[in-house]
Amino acid sequence: MAWQYWTESPRHGHWREVAAPSADIPYQLRVRTTATAISKGTETLVHNGQVPANIASLMRAPHQLGEFSYPVSYGYLAVGVVDQGPPQWKGKRVFGLLPHHTHHVVTPAELLEIPDHMSDHRALLTGAAETAINILWQEPPRYGDRVTIIGAGMIGATTALLASQLPLERLEVVETNPARRELLNSWGITAVAPEQAAEDCDIVIHVSGHEAGLAKALEITGDDGTVVEASWYGERSPEVPLGADFHARRLNIVASQVGEVATGQRHRRTTTQRREAGLEALADDRFDDLITGVSAWHELPQIMDAVTTDSDFAAETLCHVLEYTDIERGIPDV
Repeated sequence: MAWQYWTESPRHGHWREVAAPSADIPYQLRVRTTATAISKGTETLVHNGQVPANIASLMRAPHQLGEFSYPVSYGYLAVGVVDQGPPQWKGKRVFGLLPHHTHHVVTPAELLEIPDHMSDHRALLTGAAETAINILWQEPPRYGDRVTIIGAGMIGATTALLASQLPLERLEVVETNPARRELLNSWGITAVAPEQAAEDCDIVIHVSGHEAGLAKALEITGDDGTVVEASWYGERSPEVPLGADFHARRLNIVASQVGEVATGQRHRRTTTQRREAGLEALADDRFDDLITGVSAWHELPQIMDAVTTDSDFAAETLCHVLEYTDIERGIPDV
């Protein structure tokens, strides 16, 4: 048997036992999951039932089952081992945009082979790195630019790690959580509280998911500068302060969303090539610090509740990993 995680209604998810799938067609592979991760921002909206109906089709995960009107089986950060398929694939460790299931049947084109030197946990961050690359492609920083990132969650911190490799005059991360500021400063990246944020920025990347962060982004962007809005608000409508000096200073707000390759690269890069670049970017050992918790796979319903509420646990979480061991034993009796 196999298991699939389903959200049945807002804030109510559980595991379903299903028949184990088989790779019966020559070009198919079966992947036995070894770990998945929660993408906290998007999966909070899915768990809470906050995906707007008019964009539900655009927000589908590649291997999603069901609909956002529920029930839905969602997720897109998974690694595993190929246990059925052509001999050249058997035993390979792979990453895929796959939901929280114990087994998957996919094609080779939907997977990336994980390098031997990389752990399963770090490979789960491929999706975050791909998103960060898309953000940086959306409004590419130039030599000597002053760039600020607002929000140091999984995506913000990943974007900061990639941006730290660029020849910028200044890179700063604005974050309200002292522990996250301490982490980034330990990486050699300047992280400050909102009231300490430097002004006159060329580009401000907003990934906090809060309207206060967007207001701060507009405040510290220099004349003719650009705010890259990479937060997704779901059904919420944040207040955007476009009065005062927004027009007088000719500020720009551009959207970044990972569903499409950023405009400037779209004709020359495929989504697969972008994902491959994300996996390659994880060569930086600092990425391991983004794994802030590990649980057994069958604990996902409880972990999802904890990660998606306003709690100390959620505040401490960047990337929470579920490990798929003892699958054959199923869910323990409690």
